[in-house]
Amino acid sequence: MDFVEKAKIRLEHWRTHNDHHYEEYQLFAEQLENAGKTKSAAHIREMIELSSKINDCLANALREIDE
Repeated sequence: MDFVEKAKIRLEHWRTHNDHHYEEYQLFAEQLENAGKTKSAAHIREMIELSSKINDCLANALREIDE
């Protein structure tokens, strides 16, 4: 397996792994809000937005790797 094939596998793994964390972050932010910790929840929500941008970058890298 060449480097590019390995890179595709790694990028897809990272994207899937990040998706899993994204779901956990959403749940945790909701739990913080339910506990009245809205400021902490806001920071987690900001992290969720950053995680979404990371996934966009990973998807773009994966899509463009064959170009």
